[in-house]
Amino acid sequence: MSGKAVEFAKDNGARFVEELKALLRIPSISTTPERAGDVRKAAEFVAEGLRAAGMENVRLIETTTATHQGHPLVYADWLHAPGKPTVLCYGHYDVQPPDPLDEWKSPPFEPEERDGNIYARGAVDDKGQMWMHVKALESLLKAEGKLPVNIKVIVEGEEEVGGEGIAAFVREHGDVLKADAALVSDTEMFAPELPTLCVGLRGMIYTELEVRGAATDLHSGMYGGAAPNPFVALAQIIAKLKDETGHIAIPGFYDGIEAPTADELKAWKSLPFDEEHYRKTEVGSTELTGEPDFSVLERTWSRPTMDVHGMPGGFTGAGAKTVIPAKALAKISFRLVPGMAPEATFEKYRKFVEGIVPKGTQVTVRMIHSGEPIVVSTDNDYIRAAKEAMAEVFGKETVFVRGGGSIPIVGDFVRELGIPTVMMGFGLPDDNLHAPNEKFHLANFHRGIESIVRFFGLVGGA
Repeated sequence: MSGKAVEFAKDNGARFVEELKALLRIPSISTTPERAGDVRKAAEFVAEGLRAAGMENVRLIETTTATHQGHPLVYADWLHAPGKPTVLCYGHYDVQPPDPLDEWKSPPFEPEERDGNIYARGAVDDKGQMWMHVKALESLLKAEGKLPVNIKVIVEGEEEVGGEGIAAFVREHGDVLKADAALVSDTEMFAPELPTLCVGLRGMIYTELEVRGAATDLHSGMYGGAAPNPFVALAQIIAKLKDETGHIAIPGFYDGIEAPTADELKAWKSLPFDEEHYRKTEVGSTELTGEPDFSVLERTWSRPTMDVHGMPGGFTGAGAKTVIPAKALAKISFRLVPGMAPEATFEKYRKFVEGIVPKGTQVTVRMIHSGEPIVVSTDNDYIRAAKEAMAEVFGKETVFVRGGGSIPIVGDFVRELGIPTVMMGFGLPDDNLHAPNEKFHLANFHRGIESIVRFFGLVGGA
């Protein structure tokens, strides 16, 4: 089984791309309240795509509660393969904001094909990769009349804002999503033409650090030198969180972390990685930074980090305004590795910050969202099937890597459902996810569909 489905996918490839473009035109920015209608429109588009593919029991599941203004989940299933495993397919239809708009070569929500790529916000993260699942299912159902395994699909609209809605649903309604394994396509290949399975992700705590000084904004000429400045205090706090070598100074921060195995480190060293090419083409800085005793791959895959994402507040308009703001805010995140728990790490961070508050200021540390780190064992049938499927399509041995980012739902699947997750991604390192000119290589879109078709076939014993 799967030969006819692969041919169907190839014959309908142009249509699949046009459908993807229609989805990409919907500005489903989950972090922007004014876009709630567009987010719902994207959910309805995905639901209709699943119905057209031949999936059953397709419905939207609302996630709004008394304390959470959520975006809907999309659910579908096909459960007519008795005795075969059940695979839970996950993806997300929400996207990051497109700013800064002036850096886009084409409008972010007007998809454009250039040089074999499709450019648009959400092209690779995750509309394009999620749509591969839908089209793989359609190819099997239309060409073969059935699926080789039982399938459940859950697609969310809050991944880019922490995934609170789906996390609650998994906790409270895990029986609906009961499966033997999950399939996620929201990661990338290590290099072009190199089939890659991600078997580890860093976790995260995303926080806000607010510092307050005077009761109201003050004139710096009249009060400068006597009144506390929250931005200066904030800078002093941030400077004490991490030293110039990248070492995080919070006491006990590194306690209990689990290092990668010797076999993993050996495998990473064998990957085709050119540090100078990475610096120039992916980072674009004059030098790379971070802990000097660890390789770049170790720093980005298996070491914890602290980063500042923004410092809103005060006066940022054109011209000058000599104000001492009453408060200042910083958005700060920490990436976590196996052996680190989000809540415990946050408490260490909060306690440290509260102990170094500059004179005359008060501080509040808030958790915005979190996700646990995860490493998936490669010794299971689902990983083996994915490895074989990708190798068949790409004609090369599949490699195992970890990812530096976070997909909180993967931890939820392990913790709440007790199932392994296959992270079979088809993005590329230069696809600019979360940045201007996001793209998805169209050849990988088509090969992704074929790989997923073959994966289902192998899992079903076809």
